[in-house]
Amino acid sequence: MSVSNKVKGLLAFRGRKQIDLAAHFGMSKQTMSNKFARNSWFATDLIKVANFCGCKLAFVLPDGQQI
Repeated sequence: MSVSNKVKGLLAFRGRKQIDLAAHFGMSKQTMSNKFARNSWFATDLIKVANFCGCKLAFVLPDGQQI
């Protein structure tokens, strides 16, 4: 599953819209659509997505510890 599909799933799960995410990023809807289409996500983008959705981005170790 691509990162774009995971972000779309998270948005749907949290009841958020792509256009609102674009506003949170300070970009146009078209620019955000291009980001999804090209699957071009930086780590900083994913942190912004997590903040927007009220989540956190973490590395989860096999024993369940989170960093």
